[in-house]
Amino acid sequence: MAEIIVPELAESITEGTVSRWLKQPGEAVERGEFIVELETDKVNVEIISEEAGTVQELLAEEGDTVEVGQVIAIVGEGSGAPAASAPEAEAQPVKENVPAAAEATATTTTTTDDRTLASPAARKLAREKGIDLAAINPVDPMGRVKVQDVEAHATAPKVPATPAQAAPEPQADDGRVTREKMTRRRQTIAKRLLEVKQSTAMLTTFNEIDMTNVMALRSRKKDEFFEKNDVRLGFMSFFTKAVVAALKKYPYVNAEIDGDEIVLKNYYDIGIAVSTDGGLVVPNVVDADRKNFAEIEGSIRELAIKARDNKLTIADMTGGSFTITNGGVFGSLMSTPILNGTQVGILGMHTIQRRPVAVGDNIEIRPMMYVALSYDHRVIDGKDSVGFLKMVKDLIENPEDLLLGS
Repeated sequence: MAEIIVPELAESITEGTVSRWLKQPGEAVERGEFIVELETDKVNVEIISEEAGTVQELLAEEGDTVEVGQVIAIVGEGSGAPAASAPEAEAQPVKENVPAAAEATATTTTTTDDRTLASPAARKLAREKGIDLAAINPVDPMGRVKVQDVEAHATAPKVPATPAQAAPEPQADDGRVTREKMTRRRQTIAKRLLEVKQSTAMLTTFNEIDMTNVMALRSRKKDEFFEKNDVRLGFMSFFTKAVVAALKKYPYVNAEIDGDEIVLKNYYDIGIAVSTDGGLVVPNVVDADRKNFAEIEGSIRELAIKARDNKLTIADMTGGSFTITNGGVFGSLMSTPILNGTQVGILGMHTIQRRPVAVGDNIEIRPMMYVALSYDHRVIDGKDSVGFLKMVKDLIENPEDLLLGS
């Protein structure tokens, strides 16, 4: 007999939701075969059976919340051979998680406070103030509690207790509304966005970019680029390159706050917002400063495919230093993007619209794009925010400079 245990998924993830059982009681399962799919805050994970046999019992239903180390199914004795190997790229992330299951089981007896991911300074401050770390809602999208989270919790107004009241009688369902339970990912997105709005001094500055030159260059080079690199030349690689160059000139836009310290990041992992059926996710193009245009386009395409197929890993989602989001693909003309987690800057791209603009003493019809930089005013002053966005504008309007610089 073998137990199916929720493996350790990542340091900051302690629970998930049973999204889909791939095997039912009475069905045969082979060693190494996927048996259940879990949905976590950021990614979906498929768990394998380490033994061949027959599924005897499912100890959690679809939609249930389960914790790391929890036994969720029993596989009984039976004949079976090892499952045929899945493609290595897909099977590897699951296999890496399985050995951690035993360790996860052992840690289930620890306190909730011990299992909460927090910086040493945050733990010390929480102890001094007598605050339970598990009661704190961190801003960090991966759940890491920092000093500012403890301070915000300590100074938050306390809601006075009120006598218990009987819950109101539910209204009869007359068909005029439809209720659906929010997915774990949508709940997390809602929670994080609200926390960012409440815990940062967020402002947005705008500019507009004349896309004439970059569109002409792309038109001239796209066929040759595709033939050489087997990937299409889009606008995202130009904007990624421009952002990296601007971050190097304005390093405080590539930072975050940790307590009373500003952490300047000397790497350039650029998050690219991707819309999926389950909500918006932001995987990272790692070391974007070291990649050429083709490598950036290839990384973005690969991450977008993984996002829409629910194949993103925790590694794909962590460590980003700055984010780019493109509402223009949906027709958005202008917006104020919300900061991503602890990052202090995010660039919003919008739809390209032909409109009259002054060119010298003449009025011409040009393809124009509004761009927006939302930033945390606690770290970035107006001078740097405007300068950063102006540099992105100048580089996109003179794309040859980006090509020479790469």
